[in-house]
Amino acid sequence: MTNNPELSTVPSFIRNTVANTHPLDHTFLLHKVKDEWVEISYGEVLEKVDAISAWFLHIGIKKGDRLSLIIENGPNYVYYDQALQQIGAVNTSIYPTLTENEIEYILNDSGARTIICGNPFLFRKVLKVANNCPELIRLIPAFDDYEKFSDKVNLNAGVIGFDEVIEEGRKLFEQYRQAINAAREAILTTDTSCLIYTSGTTGVPKGVVLTHHNLTQNAINSLIQIPYVEKTDRFLSFLPLSHVFERTIYHIAIYKGSQIAFAQSLELLAKNMAEIKPTILCCVPRLLERIHDRAIKTGTSAGGIKTKIFLWAFEIGKKVRLAQEAGKAPGAILKAKHNIAEKLVFSKIKEKTGGRLKFMVSGGGALPKNIGEFFGDLGIVILEGFGLTETSPVMAVTERHRVIYGTVGRIIPGIEVAIQNVDTKQIYSIQTHDNFKEDTLTEEGEIVVRGHCVMKGYWNKPEETANVIDSDGWFHTGDIGRFFRGNLQITDRLKNMLVNAYGKNIYPTPVENTYLKSPKIEQIFLVGDKREYIAAIVVPAKETLQEAFNLKNEFFEKPELFINEKEIVDWIGADIRKYSNELAKFERIKSFKVKRNLFSIEEGELTPTMKAKRKVIEKKFAADIDEMYVGEAEED
Repeated sequence: MTNNPELSTVPSFIRNTVANTHPLDHTFLLHKVKDEWVEISYGEVLEKVDAISAWFLHIGIKKGDRLSLIIENGPNYVYYDQALQQIGAVNTSIYPTLTENEIEYILNDSGARTIICGNPFLFRKVLKVANNCPELIRLIPAFDDYEKFSDKVNLNAGVIGFDEVIEEGRKLFEQYRQAINAAREAILTTDTSCLIYTSGTTGVPKGVVLTHHNLTQNAINSLIQIPYVEKTDRFLSFLPLSHVFERTIYHIAIYKGSQIAFAQSLELLAKNMAEIKPTILCCVPRLLERIHDRAIKTGTSAGGIKTKIFLWAFEIGKKVRLAQEAGKAPGAILKAKHNIAEKLVFSKIKEKTGGRLKFMVSGGGALPKNIGEFFGDLGIVILEGFGLTETSPVMAVTERHRVIYGTVGRIIPGIEVAIQNVDTKQIYSIQTHDNFKEDTLTEEGEIVVRGHCVMKGYWNKPEETANVIDSDGWFHTGDIGRFFRGNLQITDRLKNMLVNAYGKNIYPTPVENTYLKSPKIEQIFLVGDKREYIAAIVVPAKETLQEAFNLKNEFFEKPELFINEKEIVDWIGADIRKYSNELAKFERIKSFKVKRNLFSIEEGELTPTMKAKRKVIEKKFAADIDEMYVGEAEED
């Protein structure tokens, strides 16, 4: 664990990088403007950052003021964030998918003074609620022609374009140079760096207070666990920087002097990967599942000799992976076969990622074991991490030389993680980075943690804070898990647990992941709390469904939420029955409905990391869920 006071605040990272790692003319950021990737140097970034800081000070922004962002990933996020961080202000990011009411709540709860808006759609949302937010003094649209929206509204706050902020700030910089330097030096490690509002799946969003100590220690100690990030690396950023997982990756990249390229969108991610050729990609399990599904579909749909070669290659890849996991080197014959598999199959899949990936990091949810193994067979290392917004976020991450699929790795340095009995509160085991043993196996219970990663608390919510951080300093994650072969293994969220009418406990995530092995199923949502049996809402894989039944896009534009065509329901049902055999009888789906289109972030059904908002979905589809329980349960 680092005790270097010079690297204990967020703005210290970039200053250290330009002092010791990169000259000012080296490339830091890349983004696509029209059809060209544009490189931005450290010098260009710092010049704009200093200008924005000068403007903030000029309009009266002080240490501790909350400054808000509702903007897509890109250089503008970095400029605004680094500018506010170095004067001791607090980053208060808002997810672009939130509703106007949620935006208004966060602006008022945090007392935000300014907000940068990334596009006209987001700006219009903010304009509708701005006059209900008395602390807000400036709206900062980061796009051209914003006046055609703001001129129609009589606003209490001022409006100024982001380009104008930078231009004004440049003229003010010399006047405020010393004040900026003094402000940067005055930041304490215990000062708040950001408020990150949790998605509020079960109620009012809560602002998680993370300090400079939380964020810098989390980045530095994560790197002790995965010491493979270098100044020559290039990250491709596409997960929202308003989420703590991507924010930590951003801090790690700055600390190590790696480049950050910003993807244009999730839809263009594959194209951007091929163009930018990243060495490290951070993603969520759902994206890895999509890559897996597409690769399997492409490899097996050709038929004949091509499919045989594809399947043979993955058999060889699996043998090599298992040998390496056992600490053995593949024999000469297996190595020769693997070289052929690499040339004929694996290299073609890797080319689609740009061909330079050293590893991928998966976070934001549990990675299904079979997906991790698929990438391992392919020769792409997936390092899985675990944590929450409240834990800054990383608590554990896989070590590259010791990947155990289905676990989230070893505890990072500087923290303690324990497994606690949910009912008796007995602590079964306390694990740290230093007391790690490969044969550690514990009972299952709630995962609790204390140390540098634990948040300061929830903003203005002392009671809620006391509910999750106990008198011994343990933060209660609400996740159920255990230690397996020394690594942390996650079962599910405690609040997600279903208890059927007969008292049997069912954790939805592992059951859902079993059914998601089916190439026919894109999403699945389990229900069954206090019911006689498990039921599910199933969303088919669109392309696979279209090919199987020769369906046009119009089929998915029909107003009916659910698909009732018997042949489609039976087609899905065949795989429900097939994969049910891998589960205990009380875990098996006995009734299901086929939803026409995906659950989405835009509809408020998924979190930014694409996890289901269970309470929202259960409420929204309550009548449809009840229909699945009409009549008696099937006999086993």
